[in-house]
Amino acid sequence: MEDGDWILVRRPTEKDLWSPTLMSDFNNDSSKPLKVTFSGPAKHWTDAIPIGNGRLGAMVWGGVAVETLQLNEDTLWTGTPGNYTDRNVPEALSEVRKLVDGGQYAAATKAAVKLSDNPSDVYQLLGDIKLEFDDSHLKYVENTYRRELDLETATARVKYSVDNIEFTREHFASHPDQVIVTKISGSKPGSLSFTVSLDSKLHHHLEANNQNQIILQGSCPGKRIPPHISVHENPKGIQFSTVLDLQVNPGAIIHVLDDKKLKVEGSDWAVLILAASSSFDGPFTKPSDSKKEPTSESLNALKSIIGLSYSDLYTRHLDDYQNLFHRVSLQLSKNSRSMFNDRSLEIKKAKSPLTGLWSKKSEDDTVSTAERVKSFQTDEDPSFVELLFQYGRYLLISCSRPGTQVANLQGIWNKDIEPAWDGAPHLNINLQMNYWPSLPCNLKECQEPLFDFISSLSINGSKTAKVNYEAGGWVAHQVSDIWAKTSPDRGEAVWALWPMGGAWLCTHLWEHYTYTLDKDFLKNKAYPLLEGCASFLLDWLIEGPGGYLETNPSTSPEHMFIAPDGSSASVSYSSTMDMAIIREVFSGIVSAAEVLGRTDDSIIGKVREAQPRLLPTRVARDGSIMEWAQDFQDPDVHHRHVSHLFGLFPGHTITIEKTPDLCKAADNTLYKRGEDGPGWSTTWKIALWARLHNTEHAYRMVKHLINLVDPDHEADFEGGLYSNLFTAHPPFQIDANFGFSAAVAEMLVQSTIKDLYLLPALPRDKWASGCVKGLKARGGMTVNVCWQGGDLLEVGLWSKEHNTVKRLHYRGTIVTANILRGRVYTFNRELKCLKSYPFSEGAFS
Repeated sequence: MEDGDWILVRRPTEKDLWSPTLMSDFNNDSSKPLKVTFSGPAKHWTDAIPIGNGRLGAMVWGGVAVETLQLNEDTLWTGTPGNYTDRNVPEALSEVRKLVDGGQYAAATKAAVKLSDNPSDVYQLLGDIKLEFDDSHLKYVENTYRRELDLETATARVKYSVDNIEFTREHFASHPDQVIVTKISGSKPGSLSFTVSLDSKLHHHLEANNQNQIILQGSCPGKRIPPHISVHENPKGIQFSTVLDLQVNPGAIIHVLDDKKLKVEGSDWAVLILAASSSFDGPFTKPSDSKKEPTSESLNALKSIIGLSYSDLYTRHLDDYQNLFHRVSLQLSKNSRSMFNDRSLEIKKAKSPLTGLWSKKSEDDTVSTAERVKSFQTDEDPSFVELLFQYGRYLLISCSRPGTQVANLQGIWNKDIEPAWDGAPHLNINLQMNYWPSLPCNLKECQEPLFDFISSLSINGSKTAKVNYEAGGWVAHQVSDIWAKTSPDRGEAVWALWPMGGAWLCTHLWEHYTYTLDKDFLKNKAYPLLEGCASFLLDWLIEGPGGYLETNPSTSPEHMFIAPDGSSASVSYSSTMDMAIIREVFSGIVSAAEVLGRTDDSIIGKVREAQPRLLPTRVARDGSIMEWAQDFQDPDVHHRHVSHLFGLFPGHTITIEKTPDLCKAADNTLYKRGEDGPGWSTTWKIALWARLHNTEHAYRMVKHLINLVDPDHEADFEGGLYSNLFTAHPPFQIDANFGFSAAVAEMLVQSTIKDLYLLPALPRDKWASGCVKGLKARGGMTVNVCWQGGDLLEVGLWSKEHNTVKRLHYRGTIVTANILRGRVYTFNRELKCLKSYPFSEGAFS
């Protein structure tokens, strides 16, 4: 496993097809490495470094004498497949509807609790790797300590010195080999000695064997109860196993301690490789019926890489990760006369995959990322925006890959048996926001788990729709879990009663087509799911007194109102968000039918009949968008949700060109809502302001998010960032990390299938010069934009597979461009085409 000299050369990606021709005189002095850096070991979980391969995750604490890697595996959940139906709901639903029709909204809110069901199951954790070094490490030289996450390589590194011996650690999570890998070394031969162990908060059995492996076998609770209750009182839950393999250089000694730990003495280096598996076999298979053998799967994963050196593992990891990460670059500068080279094109030279990737710049730069967060309110460093943008892309690559579970409320990273909000996917903004960057930020593969999840929801949701609501199609509510729960949450109607979760998810299906123009996906995956969703919505809609089709009962997610009689309520009819989501789904399925030649389908006729009868979006007396069908008094005008602006973003029914009056009302709504709120609310507001082309307020919300949260006083904060750049509700929720990346992309590029808007919300005085390469636009387009002095400089466009006609928009100038597939086009600031050339002359020649 020992490695010699080597060179990493990044293979070209699609964005490398184009480079600006007018920016050769710029330098890279303003550019900073894409690294999250720390001045010391983690004191809190949110100081630790997240790594992941989509399925397996770890949080690297970076302790010196004692190092902890806290582990997660995305299928470890409490529970078993559930029954998400309730035959008592139809009678309760009839009662609630009558109360709503009679204007008795408070009574309807109280009665609607009868529609609630059980809570979701709970995301669990895998365990910990613990590394214990001898006491000499307590005397490390503090100013030699470095800890960093390198986004370019998806690698966590720790370095420090003890008695002139430099110790280094490198950690990465390999997707191609499905393992977590750690290499530890000392600069002096034989200087490395430590003990390694595994542990878990879940019920488990542990043993170390004479093959230098530690095997931990455990089980999740079969019900959502703390694990200290006897497992005999539970149905059999998900079983899991993790195997830690230890390798050292020849001459080093390994002892087995207490049949549970491994002790290394006198080594130059050590490599730890961790594999983990579970018995989860899909949301419809009971753990007791699963045929999967987690220990065998983990051992087989290790056997499959037995012939690979550490360099081999690292190279395979880089090749896989960088193929995704390097598709997009973003460079920003305050200086109107400075730009930078594309740092991702550099060839990296390394003496070894461990020590050589510590750049001189990172060694000389002692400013931690936490300090950069603190200083942003005064220095407004654009390179920090680059870092946070790319960090969101890094996290999505690390927690959502084809074949994995969907990214949950914390991605895949979790330290608790009972995490906040159960760590469960929430379908009234959070899960959807997790996937907002997947298309514009050129990570479409990372969205595949969402489509698998929607398919599972449609199966359980068809039963919920039939039994609970006596409706066709399928439905999902506000919260779900690994078992594809589709019934309402427990508790009050204000959050639990929301049958629009599945419908919102379905908008992602049509969006995926608009970006990719993938007809096979549209035909085989998207259209059947949209058809089932639309069938439910058609049955859910009922004719109201004014002839409009209404939803009854209806809530605006997690928000109360004051009824005309002065009482507090959450249940009424036809909330603005309900109607906006339905309008979006109906538009999507009609458009899909037109693409597929299925406009004669009976459901399309029904949808078209319903579309003009949907209650329109209305403007309140104060000039804002009405959140409910009536202009109810709002007891919390600064509420965190901005659900009634769904039609503006992520929807498309409120636009500057087609509905300027509603855009003005949306503007008033955002002013009224204010700036404070959890992280996901902040990033949603960035995107909303961007859609309104309001540069000033979009940037104000960018700045508002970048505020360092003190983990010891979380309650004093709304939103913000932790030292490892996780976003805060608080506590930690990952959605705003993804929302930020999507919102920044929205500030720079917006699109429809036919239109492309360039720099629609660019903060010209804050990001005076810059270049973004590799963003995706609707219509199968790749977009590259460079600007200088706040003004557009050059645009590079191409479409790999489709000829397309695009209207290019920039500050009132509109030009129609014919883009032929397989050719790269360059346009100047007047949107005049300067040149075009085939792909064969670009990066892939």
